[in-house]
Amino acid sequence: MDARIKSGHDDVAFMSASFHLRPYRTEDEDAAIALWQRTWQQTYPSIDFAARVPWWRERWRNELVPNAAIIVAEQADTLIGFVTIDLKGYLDQLVVSPTHWGSELGNALLDEAKRLSPDRITLLVNTDNARAIRFYERNGFAPAGGDVNPTSGRPVLRMEWKG
Repeated sequence: MDARIKSGHDDVAFMSASFHLRPYRTEDEDAAIALWQRTWQQTYPSIDFAARVPWWRERWRNELVPNAAIIVAEQADTLIGFVTIDLKGYLDQLVVSPTHWGSELGNALLDEAKRLSPDRITLLVNTDNARAIRFYERNGFAPAGGDVNPTSGRPVLRMEWKG
């Protein structure tokens, strides 16, 4: 299903001073996956994320694209972030280029996810990612229990936002 249909948007972009948000297009795949890899590699330098790219690409194509609205952020025709939110309000990915950490970009993407899922959003975040946990707490998310990531085996924190 096309993200434009699911998000209720046509191709009109949301404007900001330094970036704009728009629905995902198929041709964004390579840039989105490269950004995901670069961002996670900076967050966890000891993990070889290049080895995970084939798995990520398969998951992207088979799980996220067909089941979630995906909103991307661009700056000067370069993809600098994206958020995925499914119809149940599960936020699987919020990825912001490290060059934009601490900017309004993460807030803008999260605000778009809240607009698309106005009643409730749930997510999992690695318990050792204190920066991300603080970000979500600043944006109204509260801890809702612990879990273990089935892929990585890392402990994760379930977080929830209620609109």
